[in-house]
Amino acid sequence: MSLPHKISTLLYIFDAQDRVLLLERAQEPNLGLWSPPGGKLDTSGGESPYACACRESAEEVGMRLRPADLHLAGIVSERGYAGQAHWLMFLFEVRSRIPSLPPAHREGRFGLFSRAELGGLRLPVTDREQLWPLFWRHRGGFFAAHCHCDASGGFRWEVEESIP
Repeated sequence: MSLPHKISTLLYIFDAQDRVLLLERAQEPNLGLWSPPGGKLDTSGGESPYACACRESAEEVGMRLRPADLHLAGIVSERGYAGQAHWLMFLFEVRSRIPSLPPAHREGRFGLFSRAELGGLRLPVTDREQLWPLFWRHRGGFFAAHCHCDASGGFRWEVEESIP
C-alpha cells in the first residue's frame, strides 16, 4: 500500500495525584475525543522524536522539557490507518509532574483524569482497546506494537517488543 508515512509523538503527562492530562480535540484527527497531547515531527527540518515531544509540550501544554525529562514508553506503527497514511508514533511518559491544568487553545481543552475515569471518556478506539492497556502494562518499561489497519476499519495488533 503506497501511502505517506507520518511520524508523531504522544505525551503521557501526570499530575501529583497521578491523573493523566488529556486533550479533548477540537480538530481532526480524533475530533471530540480525548487523547494525550502531542503532534507531528518536523521531518523537513530533521527534528528528532525527543525534540518534537519537547516542542509540543511547550506549545500545547506550556511545560518546558528537555529530552532527559522524557521516558520512551512505546513505539507504535500503524499500517494504512484510515486508508490515508502509515503512522509511526513515539509515546513518551513525562517524568516531571504538571502543576496545574493548562488553558484551552485551538487544538482543544484539557482535563486531568484518574486511570479509572478513562473508561467513561470518549477515547479513540485504538487508544481504548490497545494503547492504554499497553501503556499501563508497560509503565516504566517499554513496548513496541504494530497495527495492521484494513480497509473495512478493522485492526489487527501485534506486540513486537515487551519490557514490563
